[in-house]
Amino acid sequence: MPRPVVRLRDEVLSADGETLRAGIAAIQAELEVTPEFPPDVEQAAQQAAKNPRLPDLDRTDLPFVTIDPATAMDLDQALHLERNTQSGGYTVYYAIADVGAFVRPGDPVDEEAHKRGETLYGADSKVPLYPKALSEDAASLLADQVRPALLWTIELDGDGDTLAARVERARVRSRAKLSYAEVQAQLDAGTADPVFTLLRDVGERRLAKEAERGGVSLPLPEQEVRVDGEHWSLEFRQQHPVEQWNAQISLLTGMTAATFMVEARTGLLRTLAPADPRDVKRLRRTAKALRIEWPENQSYPDFVRSLDPATPSHAAMLVACTRLLRGSGYVGFAGELPEHTGHSAIAADYAHVTAPLRRLVDRYALEICVALSAGDDVPGWVVDRLGELPKTMQASTRRANQYERAVLDLVEAAVLQPYVGESFDGVVVDLDDRDARKGDVTIREPAVEAPISHARELPLGTDIRARLAAADPRTRTIRFELA
Repeated sequence: MPRPVVRLRDEVLSADGETLRAGIAAIQAELEVTPEFPPDVEQAAQQAAKNPRLPDLDRTDLPFVTIDPATAMDLDQALHLERNTQSGGYTVYYAIADVGAFVRPGDPVDEEAHKRGETLYGADSKVPLYPKALSEDAASLLADQVRPALLWTIELDGDGDTLAARVERARVRSRAKLSYAEVQAQLDAGTADPVFTLLRDVGERRLAKEAERGGVSLPLPEQEVRVDGEHWSLEFRQQHPVEQWNAQISLLTGMTAATFMVEARTGLLRTLAPADPRDVKRLRRTAKALRIEWPENQSYPDFVRSLDPATPSHAAMLVACTRLLRGSGYVGFAGELPEHTGHSAIAADYAHVTAPLRRLVDRYALEICVALSAGDDVPGWVVDRLGELPKTMQASTRRANQYERAVLDLVEAAVLQPYVGESFDGVVVDLDDRDARKGDVTIREPAVEAPISHARELPLGTDIRARLAAADPRTRTIRFELA
């Protein structure tokens, strides 16, 4: 459940929005990104929004709904689930926004998207992949609107294993735009629509399958910027269970897409190499230092599932575990499989196909899948760019991480600036590999992650008092010392 807004002295610790927006404008200038689009791109998007290529197949009979953060307008996915009485399993219908119904290869919108790669998120200052006329309107799966979509139909048995799958272009209509908090509240109260009970059933079964495969996800709280008018504050937010179940539907679809591609030897996969055994040994040493039991016969994924992020030493352990998730990338291929196709954290082959309004690669991967599902040749314009897309996405992912981190650094420094010299409760969650007197601390109130230092070795995974030594919004830097 979401944590309450963090408070100090009975007031929300916040910073002035006007100052922060000026800082974000400076970040955008540094990274050479902008929310605005060239006039020809904006004009082409406006024209495309008026003339979508609607498919013949009509599935507006299916009562789709979307589940997203409350303020989201770029709605990529809509879902519906049914019990399959014949198989004793489930039918998952997953509608994905069809950007290809609006954007043509080589047109101004397409070429601009290749420059951007993906949407950048930072507080209320988003740098979109596509103009809002498409991403937040005509192509978005907004409620009560007929939209072109790539419709996945995935049949599961009673245990959650895939029996059959297909994807095809179809017209769909979402019945409601719901937030995670709304759906979770209904489930907790026992008043949820039966479709969400089915989502819970399928989600739990798929989580069990993930454990069987040896897949793993880190349950770290998300650091968020809360914008309330001109006041911006920080909080850590735990995921709702419904978010994990919904994520399993997305993972199921991405794994299904990857199966299509690997069998056809043509595709775009998201990959992550297996962890280096030396890194796993290092994690075991960290667990020992934190006095967390990790039996020799317990796998890394099972160990992660045993951790409680609310426990300080476990929170530090989870931060250390993020090292094994670094190095993910993309690989494109046509005619011959690459040496490595798998994603070690998912423990399966996997492709990004569920967020085409926010990631360029998804549009290409979806075009591959819809062609393969129909028994058609993959379009030449897709094959022609399979070699360059991984590089495009690698660059855009790096830029997205820089943007998000810079915005968080700015907000953290601005929120804390008036409190230089004061002390805060926190936990040392990481140590510098070369100097154990330096590391990172997580402060609970406000929700901040920042460097910390001490004259002696820092106590990893331990509750501490941290004194704020510096906070400078201009340089976007914060520094704590052990109090």
